[in-house]
Order: sequence, then C-alpha cells, then structure tokens
Amino acid sequence: MSRRARDPVKIELLKNALTAIADEMAVTVVRTARSFVIKESLDFSTGLMSADGALVAQGLCLPLHMGSFPPTMKAVLRDFGADLRPGDVYAANDPYLAGGTHLPDIYVFRPIFFEGSLLGFSAAIGHQTDIGGRVAGGNACDNTEIYQEGVRIPPVRIFRDDRPDDTFFRLMRANVRVSEKVIGDIMATVAACRRGEEGLVTLARTHGVESLTAQMADLVDYAEELTRAELRALPDGEWSFEDFLDDDGFQEEPIRIFVKITKNGDELSADFRGTSPQVKGSINVPYSFTCSATYACVRSVMDPSIPNNEGFFRPIKVITESGSFVDCTHPAPVAARGLGAARATDCLWGALARMLPDKVFACGVQGDYGVTIAGYRRDGRPFVNLEFLFSGWGGRPHQDGIDGISSLAVNYANTPAEVIEVEQPLRIERYGFRADTGGAGKHRGSVGLVRDYRLVGADTAVLQVRGDRQKFRPFGLHGGASGAFAGNAINPGTDHERVPRGKFMTEMVEGDVFRAMLAGGGGWGDPLERDPALVLEDVLDEKVSLASARNAYGVAIDADTMTVDLAATAVLRERMRADSASGAGAP
Repeated sequence: MSRRARDPVKIELLKNALTAIADEMAVTVVRTARSFVIKESLDFSTGLMSADGALVAQGLCLPLHMGSFPPTMKAVLRDFGADLRPGDVYAANDPYLAGGTHLPDIYVFRPIFFEGSLLGFSAAIGHQTDIGGRVAGGNACDNTEIYQEGVRIPPVRIFRDDRPDDTFFRLMRANVRVSEKVIGDIMATVAACRRGEEGLVTLARTHGVESLTAQMADLVDYAEELTRAELRALPDGEWSFEDFLDDDGFQEEPIRIFVKITKNGDELSADFRGTSPQVKGSINVPYSFTCSATYACVRSVMDPSIPNNEGFFRPIKVITESGSFVDCTHPAPVAARGLGAARATDCLWGALARMLPDKVFACGVQGDYGVTIAGYRRDGRPFVNLEFLFSGWGGRPHQDGIDGISSLAVNYANTPAEVIEVEQPLRIERYGFRADTGGAGKHRGSVGLVRDYRLVGADTAVLQVRGDRQKFRPFGLHGGASGAFAGNAINPGTDHERVPRGKFMTEMVEGDVFRAMLAGGGGWGDPLERDPALVLEDVLDEKVSLASARNAYGVAIDADTMTVDLAATAVLRERMRADSASGAGAP
C-alpha cells in the first residue's frame, strides 16, 4: 500500500467522479444495446481500470462481475501490452485463454491516452444473446466440452485507430444466430468504453496526468485500508456451510459445494476444498468466477461506502482445488456456470449467516433458472429468447424476503412480458406468484414465481432449460422453513402434459406451452413468532393459503370474515409449541 499522505476530500471526490463515469457508461449500454438480455435484464457491467490493469471503479451493474475484470485485463496486457495505441479496442471471452467466465460474456477494453501517456482503460462486459455453438443461447447444460459452446475469443484487437476490424466482425456474423443483436450489443459496449474515455480524459485535463494517476492508486489503497478496518471489527473464527446442486443433467449424483470462511484480524479466506470434482455437464465454475462470487458476497455484508475497486479484493483469499467444480480445468464446459455460481453464493451467504446471524438473510432464488427458446420464424428469420428467472430473497433478520427480485449477487431486472411478445414469436400466458412456496418463518421467504410461454409464431423451436432446486430446497435460517421445490411442465393440465427434470432440452411445436415453476425463498426465524397480521395480509394477497396459515404459522383465520381470531391463534400456537417439544406433528 502507498504510504504517502492523502487528501481525504480529494479521495472522496475522485471516488464519486470515477463511479459517475462508470455509471454513465452503463447508461450508454442500456440506451444503445439491441437485446433485451442486456437492455432489459441488465446482464452487463462497466468499469474503469488503471494503466497497470487494476480495477478502480465499477458501474451499478452486476456485483458478480466485480472480480472478473482484472483477470481478463491481465490477459489483454499479456498479449498486447507492448503495442497499445489510442483508438484501439480489445475483446476476449475465453475462460482458459483470457481469464473470462463463460463464452457469452464478451469483455471489451479500450486503452485511454492523454498527452501521450496511458491513463488506464475503460471496460465493459455484455452477456450476448447467442455465441454460436451447438445450442442457441449459449447456456446449454448438456455440453461436455468447451469446444461445443460457441466462439472462443482469446484477447484480440477489434478496433485499430477507431476503425472496426472487419475480419473479427465478419467471423462473428458467420457464427452467431442473431448477428444483428450480437454485433449491436458489442458495439454498445464499445460506445460505453468511448464514454469512459471521455470522462477519464476530462479528469486528466483538470488534475493532470501525474496527479490523476497517483490519486487512482491512492483510491485503490484506500479501499484496501477501509476493508481491513471493517474486517478487524468483525469476529475472528471459522464458519462453514454446504449446499448442493441437484445434478449436472447427465448423472443423478448431487454436486456438493462446501466453503469454510476463516476471519483472522484484517484478512478473510474462503476455502472451497471439499467441493465436488468438476462434472461432465456445463455448469462448472471457472476459478475467476468463484473469486468474483466470493468478493460479491463479502461485499454485501460490509460498509456500502467502501469504494468498489480492486483494493477491496486484497485482504480476501479464495482457496480451491484445481479440477474441482469451482475451479474447473480445460476443456470442462462452463456455458451455464451461472447456476454453479448461484449455489456457491448460497454457500457463502450460509457461512456468513453463521458468522453474522443478525445480518444475513436465508436462501433466496437468484437466477438459478435459465430458459432459452430458439428457432426460426416462418419467413426464415432466426430468434433466440434468453431469460434468467428469479423468485426473490430469503427471509431477512428483520423483514420478509422481497418477492420477485433478483439477489444481491446478480442484480438482474425483470423482462416485461410485453417486450417478449413484441420481439419474439411467444406469448406469456401466465406470470405470477405460487402460493405457499415461500419458506415459513418469523420473516417469510419470497414466494416462487410461475411463468408460462406459448409458442405462437413459429412451427417449431428448441426449448433448453437450466433449472435446479428440484431435490434440494432453498434453506431457511434460525428455525425458518425451507422454500418450496422448483418444477417444470410442458402443456400442463392437458392429456399431453410432460414433467421434465431440472435440466433438459426438447422441441416445442406451435401451440405448446412451457411452464417454469420457480422455488421459494427460505424463511428466517420461528414461524410461530410471525405477526398474525402479516400472515393475514399474505392470505389476502394469495401468497399463503388458509391451511398454511394454520398449519405453518399457527394463525386461525375466520374464512367468512377474513379476520384473525387472536384467542384461537394463541391456543393453537401454544399447542404447536408443545407438540414440537414432544416430537409430535403439527395439527
């Protein structure tokens, strides 16, 4: 760390200025992107890097991307560090050759020069709707090696002197199914990087190159100091947790993820040794993404004023075994690595809940569920509908889980049904809550969501689903109940109904309906301590049934007047506590 005297006012002003630039970059992406996975779901990130490749600011995008910029930036500097020029733009996506996390995430970097000096880099990540490969959408669980997953991009120069490299873009157009969206989204991230360049150059004009460079280094060191101070205030010790993925789509064995968090003084480690080996299916997690998940989870329990930069990473160590599920080796497939990372974050929060029981929520449902419906319209035009669905948060120490929102780790936004119906040959016929799916607790877990897709504008389509939580429910904490299982159904309620497993690929024909049924979040605390008025409110909102109000929460509600009978509730809860103490079942 730098030991020179720092001006705290200048540090704070610089932090806010760099964050504002990164956020302006994010707005640029939203305004110019073509696909709704980016412009609606917000599956992208923006950031600024120093001249040596350190992350100095990240936009308000996906926390899970926070730690993945530096490894890819390092690969770009390795291959092009001696030949960086103004007007260059570099791209990469390969997890084995370029530090990426999976092929749909294309990273873009633009070196920023002022008065002949390299100030740093602007950077953006965009999740592409398609990346080629054997299955549309780039998220199939049933690939068995990375060569099947799409176009692999080692660090390459895609702009020189602000002119696009025609060879790169011709190659991309020839290999992806919806090229106008993919190329449009790449150009949106390039435009964002140009906006980042403008902002950083403006700061250099104001402060001078030498001063700005020194202040950026100070800002990173300052983030490290704040992080270490925050860690020192937390209890020392070890806390472990395990959770499971149902399977990898090929074999029935569950996949164990185990983490032990050790906090000692001003340092913290997350040790994943004991996690299952990498699997055949493409839900393996590269090491860089495991690190990123760890940073995001630890960041969520710390002071929000700490700058979001690489200094935050320095006191945190991530330990894995090479060849394990969270540190896979070439050529393991990783297309659906988001599902593996979701479970890793569940484990991390589970361990952090044992460390900080009054601060961390129960298990939520955070984008575990990916749906791709793709094919060709009758006029021959390709379409790819790609969505990642979520139910919400687990119950919190002082409040219910939030329904219908993604987790802190991914920060996705909802894709409106109307947008899908305008852009895709699909009709969303149902989108709502699944009653009695949120884990019961003093603070209820989020209720699961259900979404029905009907194919209406194409003869056939490929349906590929990346689901889980059909064998292992989202866990509750401190006496809270687990959330309900997830499920799938094709043509539900008809003579042709099918119930596929969590991870599958099949064909839809026009008129077919696919129903996605998401799990519910875990509850927090004893359900018998829940305010009866809140239980009644959930019943009126059709999130909890009258039967569950009685059997899970011990609340007696008059079905005619829809009011709580407080005297009957007190008697019922006393009997349920006595039955629980004696080992008898609930009434």
